[in-house]
Amino acid sequence: MNLSVVIPLLNEDESLTELHKWIVNVMQEHRFSYEILFIDDGSSDNSWNIISELSRKDPSVRGIRFLRNFGKSQALHAGFKAAMGDVVITMDADLQDNPEEIPELYDMIVTGKYDLVSGWKKKRFDSILFKNLPSKLFNWAARKTSGVQLNDFNCGLKAYRKEVIKTIEVSGEMHRYIPVLAKNAGFGVIGEKVVQHQARKYGKTKFGMERFINGFLDLITIWFVSKFGKRPMHLFGAWGVVMFIIGFGFSVYLGIDKLFINKTGRLITDRPQFFIALTAMLLGTQLFLAGFLGEIVIRSKTNGNRYSIAEEIEPLQTAR
Repeated sequence: MNLSVVIPLLNEDESLTELHKWIVNVMQEHRFSYEILFIDDGSSDNSWNIISELSRKDPSVRGIRFLRNFGKSQALHAGFKAAMGDVVITMDADLQDNPEEIPELYDMIVTGKYDLVSGWKKKRFDSILFKNLPSKLFNWAARKTSGVQLNDFNCGLKAYRKEVIKTIEVSGEMHRYIPVLAKNAGFGVIGEKVVQHQARKYGKTKFGMERFINGFLDLITIWFVSKFGKRPMHLFGAWGVVMFIIGFGFSVYLGIDKLFINKTGRLITDRPQFFIALTAMLLGTQLFLAGFLGEIVIRSKTNGNRYSIAEEIEPLQTAR
């Protein structure tokens, strides 16, 4: 199978039929063998009924419905796990991503030998103050922190080699940083393509300003995980040793001063150096223990389910 199109969604019943028709026209025009996976992330509208109806009419349509809203990252994880195509395309369900971009993205993966190609919505139809400017700041920080030179990390329209999506783990709110996860997993051939961005036709966005705050927090997390996720002792242990040495050094100084230099001076507990020494040694011990416990957790962790599936629509045929 050439292509799997993975579409996470939440309450997008107005756009699903139109999006499906648009994708099918593109696929048939370019003679792709394909599947379309709709991942319903706990919608409360008529989205799942529409997906079920589409699957009855079109055997290339598959669907997964979560019991409740678990988030876009979990929806993508489920879609990646189920995808069977050699190239996997992700896109949003709100018609702001253009399916006409799919053939070129596919060609960049197959012919250009990219591991991952990310869309870049260079011209956007969103609010300048509340979306465009925060997005530019967010993408600048992501480039500087991750070393991945993309202009639009958060674009939903992306293409992947099958090996990439079967290797990486998308959890929490890390869907914004899939290119960084791919790079950290060893897939370094990452490209970017300017794609057409369209104004939202139905409904309203499901994301507010809090996504940028969460995005920056996730950026710090992914930086830490990529640097020290496999070796927390290298960070916490190192700082713990440094702090303990500082505290121990002050303690030795106070002891020598009291015993040999200034025997009749102030009590040690009346001197600020005593509290510096005590605090530094306590912090050093705690940091060292944090690194030690981190190492134990890494070696004993098991992967659990991060979402619960209510229903799943399997394909009637694997290709067309």
